[in-house]
Amino acid sequence: MPDSDRKPESAPRFDWQADLALITEAAREAGKVAMAHFGQSPEVWWKNEGRSPVSAADYAANRILEEILRHARPNYGWLSEETDDDPARLSCETLFVIDPIDGTRAFLAGKDTWCVSVAVVHKGKPVAGILVAPSLGEEFTATAAGPARRNGQDITVSTAGIEGSLKVASAQDMIASFSPVLRPRIERVEHIPSLAYRLALVADGRIDATLVKKSSHDWDLAAADLILTRAGGSITDLEGQPLVYNRQDVTHPVLCAASGDLLPALLKNITRVPRS
Repeated sequence: MPDSDRKPESAPRFDWQADLALITEAAREAGKVAMAHFGQSPEVWWKNEGRSPVSAADYAANRILEEILRHARPNYGWLSEETDDDPARLSCETLFVIDPIDGTRAFLAGKDTWCVSVAVVHKGKPVAGILVAPSLGEEFTATAAGPARRNGQDITVSTAGIEGSLKVASAQDMIASFSPVLRPRIERVEHIPSLAYRLALVADGRIDATLVKKSSHDWDLAAADLILTRAGGSITDLEGQPLVYNRQDVTHPVLCAASGDLLPALLKNITRVPRS
C-alpha cells in the first residue's frame, strides 16, 4: 500500500474507567485494613521532625494498596505519603498518587473524618480518583470524562454566589485574609481534619469553599481535585493557576477551592496573602 494511502496511527487510548474500577477495589481493601485498626490504639511514630504522626494503620493500608496496584499496573509510577519517594516517578507519564489515611490525627483520635485517597495521574493531571471514608460510609469517585459521584449518585458544587452568605472551611487567621466587605458574610466551618474529605464536601455542595494552608502535598489533593473539578468546582493557587502533579517538589502554596463560578470572585476578595 502506498504511504499516501496509509491511515494515520491513532493515539494510544487509555481506559480511565478501568483504572477507576481498579483503584476503587484497592481503596476499599485499604479501608477495611484501616478500620481493623480504628479505635484500637495502633502504634504511632513521628515524622517531619516530630510534627506529623504515622501509625501502623497507615503502613498497613499502604502495603495493601501497593500489593494490588503495583501488581495490576507495573508500568505506572508510584507516589505515596508512606513510601520513600523514588525519583523514577518523574519519568512516568502515568502514576498512582496515594494517601493511605488522609487525616491520620483524626483517625488516631477516634474521629470519623478520615479517608483513603487514591488517584491516577497522567501527564500532571488526575484522570481517575477515589476517596473512601469507611467510618462515614461514603465513597467519592470521578474520572476525567465522567461525573463526580458520592455512593454512586452524581454530585455538584453549591450554587452560592459572592453576594450571599458563604460556608467556608478554613483556619480563622486565613478567613481574615478576605476583604472586610466579604468577611461578615462568611460562616466559618469548623476544622475538617482530612483535606481530601474537605474538598469532597465542596464537591458535594455541603460547604461552599475552602482556603488551604501552604505545604499541602500531591497525595492530599490529587483524587479530591478531580472529584471537585468533575462536580463543577476548581482548586487553584491564589493567582488562579491550576495544580500540576508529579513534579519534583510535590508541595503546593496557599490554595483556594470553590465552585467554578464562585472561585474567581473569592480570589479577587483575598486582599492580603494569608500568613499560614
